[in-house]
Amino acid sequence: MESRIPVGAASLYAREIGRGQPVIVLHGGPDFDHGYLLPDLDRLQDAVRLIYYDQRGRGKSAENVRADDVTLASDVADLDKVRQHFHLDAPVLLGHSWGAVLALEYALRHPTRVSHMILMNPAPVSSADLKILRKFYLAKLGAEMDRQLAIVASPGYKAGDPETVAARYRIHFKAALKRPADYEKLMATMKAGLVSQGSAGILKARAVEDRLMRDTWELESYDLKPKLRGLSIPTLVIAGDSDFIPVEVADNIARAIPKAQLVTIRDCGHFAYLECGGDVRKAFSDFLRSTGAQRRH
Repeated sequence: MESRIPVGAASLYAREIGRGQPVIVLHGGPDFDHGYLLPDLDRLQDAVRLIYYDQRGRGKSAENVRADDVTLASDVADLDKVRQHFHLDAPVLLGHSWGAVLALEYALRHPTRVSHMILMNPAPVSSADLKILRKFYLAKLGAEMDRQLAIVASPGYKAGDPETVAARYRIHFKAALKRPADYEKLMATMKAGLVSQGSAGILKARAVEDRLMRDTWELESYDLKPKLRGLSIPTLVIAGDSDFIPVEVADNIARAIPKAQLVTIRDCGHFAYLECGGDVRKAFSDFLRSTGAQRRH
């Protein structure tokens, strides 16, 4: 079922599927939309009620949005609008990659409005961990980094040409997945999304990402970990041992949250829901069962 959620002069595109415990899904990027998660994450629909939405200025939530108006604060407020729209007191938050950062930012501001968190392949939540990621990433890419930088500097990339942007992602995500078949599947999904979005949509989403970076990772003082020590929300952190984000980043998040548990999946990369669906499903179900989430629904 699809719906629109008003946010000022704009609206957020939302899609829900499944039955049971409500789970709000926060996509990564932050210049992506929820499309790259499909259809693989939908396989959880027989266990939970998945509520996806495109964050403001991205995907189907881009119309009537000025990139300059999107901030970390507005993204947090929009997530609360989604929660209210679906009449949820305290849903589960499932954040993938950058979506995990948004989930934590929201939970720190509204801890009573979240029952559980699932942080899948989480992005760094501190400038120190970002440095760890960048060093690891550069080592994984090796000489391919020069090719990527050349694409990023090209006129086509700067103009948001979907083919050129897709070529950059082919390099960027090459080291993020364990198996070639999964990599090709993801690249096909992402390229189709870029073509559908068009140059204007790509450039708007990129500008939104730049703004969100200024609110977070570009601040030398950015560090959520001390604040996370006061969070009492049961949290599952899922990492892959073949991710281009080192497991150390996920471990640091799990160690900072008192009620967090870390599950590291072997032979799995950055898109665990796609690459290791069975392992993710088991970790997901075991976590919700052990913490009583399904019983309380």
